Amino acid sequence: MKKDLHPEYHVINVKMTNGDVVEMRSIWGAEGDTLALDIDPTVHPAWTGGGARLLDTGGRVSKFKKKYEGLGF
Repeated sequence: MKKDLHPEYHVINVKMTNGDVVEMRSIWGAEGDTLALDIDPTVHPAWTGGGARLLDTGGRVSKFKKKYEGLGF
């Protein structure tokens, strides 16, 4: 078997949008790093039934709406 084939898993802290912090094993970052989520299962429409609105943090929705503003989006 080849050495160093699989990434090293370690424990990181994942900060949810409501401020809760969950420890998870991941290959992201380094041991003890904190990953802050913009969207998590508590606010994502797929898990909340679609009533929540997503924040346009990257401006993609704004660009889309501007590009196709004449079509009623």
